[in-house]
Amino acid sequence: MYRHHPQTLKVLELIKDGSLGALRLIRGSFTYVLSGDGDVRLEPAMGGGSIWDVGCYPISYARAVVGSNPLEVFGWQVTGPTGIDETFVGQLRFEHDIYAQFDSSFAIPFHTFMEIVGSEGTLNIPRPFKPGVDEKIYLIRGDKTETIKFKGEELYIGEVEDIADAILVGRESRISLEDSRANIGVLSALYESARSGKPISVNY
Repeated sequence: MYRHHPQTLKVLELIKDGSLGALRLIRGSFTYVLSGDGDVRLEPAMGGGSIWDVGCYPISYARAVVGSNPLEVFGWQVTGPTGIDETFVGQLRFEHDIYAQFDSSFAIPFHTFMEIVGSEGTLNIPRPFKPGVDEKIYLIRGDKTETIKFKGEELYIGEVEDIADAILVGRESRISLEDSRANIGVLSALYESARSGKPISVNY
């Protein structure tokens, strides 16, 4: 749903308009402490693991920002008692010397942000994945910081309107099946890298 939110759409607009200059580096994090035995997120057979649950968000965000898929990834994981990745840290290499770094975890207190660094400025997004009411992002260029505000909006409105337009008027959906499959390809490659200890080229 965050990909349809006005905050995310504004971020993509700022990047497209060249407000940051040429993209250089993207950082993102999504962590929280998961407690309680029997949670499906802790079960390997049920698709458990921090990267599937929350690491997929900064990865998807980075891909949306760059507008393409990474060429190569490298990942490290800390496994929990059930064998799932309790913590995952990874890097993505895109074309044109653009890099992304992310972390996800079930063992680190709640922490979430995205930071996009360009040749001319930096964009900080404190709550990128579940924007709240009256959210703010910060555009930093030189010694000046511009605060960009957003009115509150129910998180899922944009997503529902997007699928309604796709069904009722035949408009192309904002997020394609190809895009979703590509994100899964990145996650799978990161797991392979964590197991092998080597950089992995991503197949789509």
